[in-house]
Amino acid sequence: MSPRDPNMRQKRLGAVLQRAIEQTLARGLADPRIRGLVSITGIELSQDLKLCTVQVSVYPQEHEALTMHGLRDATSHIRRKVMKQIHIREMPHLVFTLDEGLKRQAEVMALIAKARAEYKDEPAPEAQSDSQSDQSDQPAQEGDTP
Repeated sequence: MSPRDPNMRQKRLGAVLQRAIEQTLARGLADPRIRGLVSITGIELSQDLKLCTVQVSVYPQEHEALTMHGLRDATSHIRRKVMKQIHIREMPHLVFTLDEGLKRQAEVMALIAKARAEYKDEPAPEAQSDSQSDQSDQPAQEGDTP
């Protein structure tokens, strides 16, 4: 890829934007609605570099709705702060979206852990059938009735 490749420029600008937005959020915003651990999980830039979709995860989950509302209202403020950090001719418009991927991943991991725990608690099916066949293979003793 040449240095003038548009995809390369898109990737570089995305990385710079992500770092600058993370720094802006880490310094804190005055909005009391933005609470909890807010992390940027990804950035997608449009081909013309005019729109930047910022994927965000919020922990704990009970703060998600309020934090996303606060981020959407503070978009222009965040955009101005980022513009001061990076020097770019045209700053893309920011759109914050909630990243559901981490939540789904955590749910899948919990289900896997639950299935493992259930599997360890149950005896193996082979052991059950072996113990039943061992009892039937033993010769009947004098006191046993069939």
